Amino acid sequence: MTTDQHMGRTEWALMLILSLFWGASFFFYKVMAGALPPLTVVLGRMGIAAVMLNIVLRARGGRLPRGAGEWRDYVVFAVLSNVVPFAMFAFGEEHISSGLASILNATTPIFTVLVAHAFTASEKLSWNKAAGVGFGLAGVVILIGPGVLHEIGGAYLLGEIACLVASVSYGFAGVFGRRFRGKSLIEVTTAQATAAAVMALPLAAVVDHPWTLPMPSLAVWGALVGIATVSTVLAYLIYFHVLAKAGATNISLVTFLVPVSAVLLGVLFLGEEVNANAIAGMLVIGLGLAAIDGRPFAWLRRPSPT
Repeated sequence: MTTDQHMGRTEWALMLILSLFWGASFFFYKVMAGALPPLTVVLGRMGIAAVMLNIVLRARGGRLPRGAGEWRDYVVFAVLSNVVPFAMFAFGEEHISSGLASILNATTPIFTVLVAHAFTASEKLSWNKAAGVGFGLAGVVILIGPGVLHEIGGAYLLGEIACLVASVSYGFAGVFGRRFRGKSLIEVTTAQATAAAVMALPLAAVVDHPWTLPMPSLAVWGALVGIATVSTVLAYLIYFHVLAKAGATNISLVTFLVPVSAVLLGVLFLGEEVNANAIAGMLVIGLGLAAIDGRPFAWLRRPSPT
């Protein structure tokens, strides 16, 4: 992997496309909500993605892991980064808007910081990370709003909690996944997707009985194919390219853009409304992400040219 950390026009354009592709996943979840149960959504998404990624991996001369020892880590990683969060978002969007789900997903770096602080010796909270966590959690409180006291047990609150559980799971995945440093990213992702698909098959069969479901509409089929191909396979390939060209720090900026894409898609194509709580919560969470990232504050501290 190159060590060039430059974000050229191509990388910026690809990152905008990536934010659109990942933002579209929340749109696709909403289209499938109520038509396909959560674990069936996970099975369809990861099953299609696993087949396609294995084709790409084989074309590039790569291979899947061999031996139970190697697969054990990928199984854990797949549970944390695919099975749990994808099922939680699919369930959550049965009760809340796709835009709100995407904003709650933006809290992932905040939970990653907390998990890293608790479970690693080298990544403890610094002042800016602590401030970022504080802003992020405040943003979540604003998002959920004062009505939470009257919504305990309500479906709307359950949807919000499900999306937060997904973000927490992503946080654990981000820390756990660091053990794969130095390995081929396409090999890691293909193994992860394969493990997720294999695990989702019996889970969906036992819990959802997908063969008993009514035949999905063309729109639902399109959303399932879209979330597997566009929001998973193509998104990962773009992610790998930008990561190789610009580095992990620069690609992390996509976190700021995904909620914008998802909210716009929800408003334009699903008729969703964005209330004041959502806008205020997104802004405060964005401030928290900026504090964790550190660069916006570094830019502000730069001396002005004379």
